[in-house]
Amino acid sequence: MNTLDVPGARLHYEVYGSGPTTLLLIPGGNGDAAPYSPLARAFAETHTVIAYDRRGYSRSPIDTPFDADTRLDADVADAVALLDTVGGAPADVFGSSSGAIVGLHLLTAHPDRIRTLVAHEPPLVTLLPDADDVLALLDRVHDLHRTKGVEEAMRVFGEGIGQPHEQGPPPDGLPAPVLEMIARMRGNFPFFLEEEVTRYPRRVPDRTALKSLADKLILAGGEDSREEFPYRPNLVLAAELGLTVHDLPGDHIGYVSARETFPRALAALLDAR
Repeated sequence: MNTLDVPGARLHYEVYGSGPTTLLLIPGGNGDAAPYSPLARAFAETHTVIAYDRRGYSRSPIDTPFDADTRLDADVADAVALLDTVGGAPADVFGSSSGAIVGLHLLTAHPDRIRTLVAHEPPLVTLLPDADDVLALLDRVHDLHRTKGVEEAMRVFGEGIGQPHEQGPPPDGLPAPVLEMIARMRGNFPFFLEEEVTRYPRRVPDRTALKSLADKLILAGGEDSREEFPYRPNLVLAAELGLTVHDLPGDHIGYVSARETFPRALAALLDAR
């Protein structure tokens, strides 16, 4: 296990392969490196792959209290620290969901560190014409966490984004590492619901800067999640930046749900760029 001390936190990270180009995988709202394991192994022959737990999640504890208003800046600084530690800049970066929001801010703050960013379904709600309705849903989820508990909040959240939340114990017969991952995911829900679910979707990217960096940016979404709200902000960005939204196999978590075909499709996008 690799750890990296950064201001206010200790990051857990994993390195796969030793290829000439670094690929940084930024997790979404689960905050954990493990769901990226199939993707990381698939790219290990051609890249040096970094997967990590974002600060506050799983095996990356926060050492000191943080300012919620600057947490996204801290996420960006953590990504830079990992690239500095492992090396290989400029790097390819893949971020999904909240990880794509981190990736977009990383691109505008440190464009020299990125060769290509693939932003997969960043839930930038403020870009949407129905932003008020979606933000009201997320605020309700946050309130439910405080009044009704994690399970009810996650149930409503899952229904709202088209990813039903699985309740109850995991199925019998799962390998121990999978059971450990599921336990960590569930342990992350309170932090996500309290600190992220209403805040990150309200962040507004620097679209002027992104327009000047469009040659480094690939917007992507799940071919099975086109009607769900996390897909739609990229359509707005694409229209403003003169880009296309590229569909990858699976849904909002296609790197898990389509683990056999997703890596090949992502590699083809990066190779074309």
